Amino acid sequence: MTAKYRVGIIGCGSIANMHYRGYEPLASVEVVAIADPVRAALDEFGDKYGIDKRYADPRQMLDEENLDIVSNCTWHPLHAPLTIAACARKPKAVLCEKPMATCLRECDEMIMVAKRSDVKLAIAHQRRFNAAWNEARELIMSGAIGQPLHVIAKGGQGLLNDCSHYLDMMRYMMGNAQVEWVMGNLERKTERYERDTPIEDRSAGIIQFDNGAQGLLLQELGQRYHPDHGYHGQGGVFHGSDGLLEFDERHVRLLSGKSGGWEEREIEGEDASIGQARELVDWIEAKSEHRGRAENGRAAIEIIMAIYESARRHEVVKMPLMTKDSPIALMIEEGALPVERPGRYDIRAFLLRGESMRGEET
Repeated sequence: MTAKYRVGIIGCGSIANMHYRGYEPLASVEVVAIADPVRAALDEFGDKYGIDKRYADPRQMLDEENLDIVSNCTWHPLHAPLTIAACARKPKAVLCEKPMATCLRECDEMIMVAKRSDVKLAIAHQRRFNAAWNEARELIMSGAIGQPLHVIAKGGQGLLNDCSHYLDMMRYMMGNAQVEWVMGNLERKTERYERDTPIEDRSAGIIQFDNGAQGLLLQELGQRYHPDHGYHGQGGVFHGSDGLLEFDERHVRLLSGKSGGWEEREIEGEDASIGQARELVDWIEAKSEHRGRAENGRAAIEIIMAIYESARRHEVVKMPLMTKDSPIALMIEEGALPVERPGRYDIRAFLLRGESMRGEET
């Protein structure tokens, strides 16, 4: 059977493997081409999966391959320009890695180009398809802990990277709840970068949702949860009016007025990357809307930028956020975050190849 949808992947680093594994089991799609300016990465990925069409220039791939679906698996600063480039060629759908972009302006440009080109744009917050997350969501939405009052999440590696999942999680677990205001602060004493994007050393944010719940995000400020069975990725703790829920990517524990003690839920489900890809095809075919649609990816970025803006302006930030550029970039440019321990370093430099130490050198 000939695949119905032709897929191209831009960026052949580690995350591209998850995208490929998501597409591979689907009979209606085939990854036909890949692009990456780093020849070693391009050939390693192509050889691993038997993909012959290989391009150093992603725009050449977009122009020549007549793609139906494009996965953008590049580093953060390239999410906006290469998603815009992909949408301009009018495939049926684009799946861009998280974080959606590095500021709200880029998010809005991505959404605008997708709409004017009639392209379905989704952001790869793949944990929305994780079985444990969806078990936790079903419990919360069904009232198992009563009215959600507080949600606590602890992450690392900067707000844009690891913590974008946690902020997306808070909204997703409560039916994509809207945010009313944000208050936050950050510390940046070192020249810390993450995939060529300046990030903070640590940060914290308080998020007020329109359903009355408040979220607390701690980044590099304390240990994560589930010490009894180890750490298995992102999750959090929900306090409700009638119970408590703890979860990560493998476990869900419920304590409520009806449970009579801690109840460990059994978790079963398919790989999140497969679910993400399948729902993208269903969205193309008008069977369902993709739960990772761009507006949800933008919402996570808006919360992150609001935490930064609260730190920049020393005030509660009401939504919608009006500052479209990155407040942390503005603070660095304005000298409001003076470095006390000089020496630029990238916490993801281990992803580079050869002699490269910075993303722009590849």
